[in-house]
Amino acid sequence: MHVLITGANGFVGQALTKHILSQGYVGKGKVSRLTLLDRQFDEVVNSSMLGLVVEQHSGDLADDQWLKDSLGRFPMDVIYHLASIPGGMAEKNDELGRSVNLDATMTLLEICKAQTQSIGRKPVLVFASSIAVFGTMPDLVTDDTPLKPQMSYGAHKIVGEVMINDFSRRGWVDGRSLRLPGVLARPPAETGQLSAFLSDIIRELSQGHTFVCPMSAQAKTWASSLPNIIENLLHGAAVEESKLKATRTFTLPTLCFSMAEMVDAIGSVYQQNANELVSYEPNPMIESLFGRFPPLETPSADDVGFKHDGDLNTLVERALLK
Repeated sequence: MHVLITGANGFVGQALTKHILSQGYVGKGKVSRLTLLDRQFDEVVNSSMLGLVVEQHSGDLADDQWLKDSLGRFPMDVIYHLASIPGGMAEKNDELGRSVNLDATMTLLEICKAQTQSIGRKPVLVFASSIAVFGTMPDLVTDDTPLKPQMSYGAHKIVGEVMINDFSRRGWVDGRSLRLPGVLARPPAETGQLSAFLSDIIRELSQGHTFVCPMSAQAKTWASSLPNIIENLLHGAAVEESKLKATRTFTLPTLCFSMAEMVDAIGSVYQQNANELVSYEPNPMIESLFGRFPPLETPSADDVGFKHDGDLNTLVERALLK
């Protein structure tokens, strides 16, 4: 099995790569070749002892010729399309956001189409969409909730979902779009993600450091641990296509909680007096984007086996696992 990961040097991409290299399987398929794409890599993967071929290609995903040249030599079986320009960065640089989030996705779909038409080998494409597609939300979010994105990033993800559905309908790719919630806990870095504070609060309070939260104690959000997201991505490629007839777009099950509840969980898991360490200074823009999340129901995802962390203490505990 040949597996491709775009955005392989990112937070989720590195964790997915590490898992595949350690286990050697995606679902029941044994991985023989792993291709990793990103703008650059923090380290070179030494595959000599892994029993599979690993290739790392550094370049610009918006360069369609580079993308075609990097992927044109070996047929692909499973594609994880994780690469994107996230919310804050896409707002600041519209051209960059569109070139990566839209143009590169379309180029990747065309590569899948060409492979299917030339050799009859239809790849599975797992697309990392986002809950940013919802934007303004009603009192309850379900599979039928209208999409009203507040940022270009969310709009880009909707376009990706629609085109993956259409290419799947036409038999050119076996696509699955997974709407990821906030993923915890990201390492401290300048990524352009406005939700970085959700990771920072766990890391700082767990170490007994003070933290200023940019949302109110009552603000509610959604999030999952990184291990939970990796489990769902792996499951996303393993689900049989026959089970995807009703929909190919899934809002992943995730936990809904207030910031006060998260602080209590951090205190409980890491034995810190977290309530004395945190202060709340709400930023209206941050709270409007990440702090007004309603309850969530995900029957379509539940039916095909996607899962959340189970409870908030488990999420907090798993969030800092190496």
